[in-house]
Amino acid sequence: MKKIKLKELLNSTVYFTPTFTGNLTKRFKVSLKKVLFYVVLYSFLIFLLTSLIYFFTPARKIILLFENKQLKEQALKIKDLEKKIVFLTKELEAISSTNQKLKYAIMLAGSDTSDSNSAILDSLRKTDDGKLPPGGGNVFFAFTHLLGKFFHINTDNKGIIFIKPTNGFIIRGFNPKKGHLGIDFAVKSGTPVYASAGGIVIFSDFTPNDGKKIIIQHKEGFITIYKHCSSLLKKERDFVYQGELIALSGNSGLNTTGPHLHFEIWKNGKAINPEDYLSIR
Repeated sequence: MKKIKLKELLNSTVYFTPTFTGNLTKRFKVSLKKVLFYVVLYSFLIFLLTSLIYFFTPARKIILLFENKQLKEQALKIKDLEKKIVFLTKELEAISSTNQKLKYAIMLAGSDTSDSNSAILDSLRKTDDGKLPPGGGNVFFAFTHLLGKFFHINTDNKGIIFIKPTNGFIIRGFNPKKGHLGIDFAVKSGTPVYASAGGIVIFSDFTPNDGKKIIIQHKEGFITIYKHCSSLLKKERDFVYQGELIALSGNSGLNTTGPHLHFEIWKNGKAINPEDYLSIR
């Protein structure tokens, strides 16, 4: 097959046969050089016209304003994305911190003893004598504690008495088979929630399922849990007396269908029926 040279190609001709509406047709013969010349000339004229319009008419300002507007919109979107990233990072850090504190609380709840020499309780200790703070705050506790001081009676190992954490009636009882590990008190949002017994707050934060909740560590391996609060008035490491205001009831968290207080008592890592331990029902 013979190769076509560039010079021969440029010297060749191109035929145009336009189709008209009538029966008459006409054929035009044009050299390839002319076709290329007209294409280049047309492109140059278009480029020249566009440049003149861009530099000598308000079109340039319009284009620049449009470009600046797009750049500003992109910058705003980038800033918005940065804010969302920072917010999500803080949320993840908060969730991680909450999970760590909850794990810490579960460790305390699962311990078989509340020995004051325990490494876990050591970081929560408020007193300087190596003992856990006293666990009461009601009249009975004040009376027995006063007797102990005057007559040198050791009351540290006496059993714990739990009181109702709020002024309401029980609408749902303890049912571990259905996953209900406590009792529910019917109260409206904002009702005071009291410490059922004295102890140390080992968790006070928001969790997705339980909402705002407080966990208190008591003597003899007991902990109490207060869920779905609207406001938490105590923080981790705070010591609370029995009957002291610790929170306000509410309807926070996913696992709730209305305002109430969910209350649990655990003994050595196992949920027990609070109604068997409450002194006032």
